[in-house]
Amino acid sequence: MKNLLLAGCLLAALPVAAQSKFKVKVKPGRAAETEVSAATVSRVMRTLASDDMQGRGTGQPGGLRAAQFLAGEFARIGLQPLPGLNGFEQTFKVYQTKPGAATAVLNEKALPPTQVAVISGAPALSWTSDDATPVAVVTIGPDHTERGKLLALRRPTANTLVFVDTAHTKLFGQIAQYAARPKISPEQAGPYSTVYVLGARPSTLTYRISASTVGQPIELRNVVGVLPGRDPQRSKENVVFSGHYDHLGIVKSSAEGDSIANGADDDASGTTAVVALAEYFKKKNDNARPLMFVAFAAEEVGGFGSQFFSKQLDPQQVTAMFNIEMIGKEAKFGPNTAFITGYDRSDFGPLLQANLAGSKFRFEPDPYPEQNLFYRSDNATLARLGVPAHSISTDQIPTDKLYHSVDDEVESLNLQNMTAVIQAIAQSASGLASGRQTPTRIAPESTSGK
Repeated sequence: MKNLLLAGCLLAALPVAAQSKFKVKVKPGRAAETEVSAATVSRVMRTLASDDMQGRGTGQPGGLRAAQFLAGEFARIGLQPLPGLNGFEQTFKVYQTKPGAATAVLNEKALPPTQVAVISGAPALSWTSDDATPVAVVTIGPDHTERGKLLALRRPTANTLVFVDTAHTKLFGQIAQYAARPKISPEQAGPYSTVYVLGARPSTLTYRISASTVGQPIELRNVVGVLPGRDPQRSKENVVFSGHYDHLGIVKSSAEGDSIANGADDDASGTTAVVALAEYFKKKNDNARPLMFVAFAAEEVGGFGSQFFSKQLDPQQVTAMFNIEMIGKEAKFGPNTAFITGYDRSDFGPLLQANLAGSKFRFEPDPYPEQNLFYRSDNATLARLGVPAHSISTDQIPTDKLYHSVDDEVESLNLQNMTAVIQAIAQSASGLASGRQTPTRIAPESTSGK
């Protein structure tokens, strides 16, 4: 009777239209097996992707609000803080630079703002062609092969004035958009600047260029909760479940006037899965290995949250990492499927599938190797250190027109299929949580792989 009452309470928490999709089946005379809560999935998903969270931008008020909500969820579930922390927020410092106004005068003619882009770590930039130490001048020709050189100059290592052939107007526009956005970096920006000018270099060149940049340290936070293992002999065999809670925040308005990039699929869906899995394993309470549940900050601006988290761990004491990234839509393989990035780098995938024997669910290898997804999410840092760290996803990213747009909202997702994916992750992780399975390590790498 208690299980039936619980099922009724969970269904009552859902909208009427959704109740027919999520039914808890209880066999007569037998307690229901632990299931991922559809009510939790719906509630957490809708909270994280709501307009109140303002797109959960890095360093923005909505991002802080999301972190505080997630810390509250971990407390509600009954997780413990990471050893050494007083609470669930793992804070770290990064540096933010915001560009100011820029002006450029070439041969006594002022250039329109649309022809100038400045990337700078210097508080003030003031160049003239009469300076005793002139800046380097680089010309980007029309050939397609010049694109690499153009992009490389986004990370200035010397003061450089770059003339960009109009054959690259579209790419220049993308660089200008990048230059106009605030930047986040783990270290204070260097003193150098790159100034891009769209147009041919004059045969005779004089210039006066000025710009300003405001830099300041900001505090960010991962949200980390731990479910201790029941076997003391496995206390150094941590299993990590993660997703990133940050997104793009407030962005340029669309034609309809929406300015909030809600990030429902990217990656409120994965973060919701982390909360739902924490609740699931807490209810089961039979894990031999310690389980860590992590919501990362700053994935969208460089993966700085997962990089900081990884530095606090001995990679030899991490058995595996389930990173969950964009699971709100059906995979190209159909319902009840998901794919695993870096499938061939360890036996992580086959081990998970073995625990789903008899179910309808399938894990497939990443169907988009050209997208380099294995290195584009928060699993990458630990994977480079040798941990079997993989991302699980369903997104059809080559054709996903809502990706990184203001239209990535809850209404575009299939919460029923998403709940099935989370349930499959929970069941597939049983062997790793219990200590019955240990995936092979990934060969450590010394390069970024990007």
